[in-house]
Amino acid sequence: MATNEPAASAIRQSALPRPLKGDSGTDSAGTRPLTGRTVLICLLAFFGVIIGVNAILIRAAVTTFGGVETGNAYRVGLEFNREIAAAEQQDARHWKVSAHAERSPDGRTVVDLRAVGEKGEPLTGLIATVRFAHPTDARLDRSVELAEAGGGRFRGNVELSGGHWNLVIDLMRGDQRVFRSRSRIVLK
Repeated sequence: MATNEPAASAIRQSALPRPLKGDSGTDSAGTRPLTGRTVLICLLAFFGVIIGVNAILIRAAVTTFGGVETGNAYRVGLEFNREIAAAEQQDARHWKVSAHAERSPDGRTVVDLRAVGEKGEPLTGLIATVRFAHPTDARLDRSVELAEAGGGRFRGNVELSGGHWNLVIDLMRGDQRVFRSRSRIVLK
């Protein structure tokens, strides 16, 4: 059985690209071939740029803002502990305080607050203060001390624009705060 070795060899050789006469290692478009050395240089350059930019950004992040928002964290921590104790005392009183804020036609906001004790008795002799804190712009914050209207009711008005507000209600007895409530409201 004879094999046709020379014919198979000729087919294999003809399938391989042959360099053109006078070719100096460039393809027909005149560019250099992609070699392992070129790939290595491209990869090193790519990751070098990434590492360089990361180093610059890390340095900027570490040196610009340390994350401290208060000068004395110890005192802020003590104040927080006092707030927790005041909230526990407030919960033990079982007071019910409700507020209604409504914009009048003249653009003012009328605030009506009702405060009753655990058994439904009206709370009197308190100083009621309401603060409307704007969620994004502290310059728009407004506070109003409400006048006692009798029977555990307090009323007052303040000039506010419509929108979202944080309503902070404080009830004071003398110089001691005995109640605080925070809630989000929408004025139309």
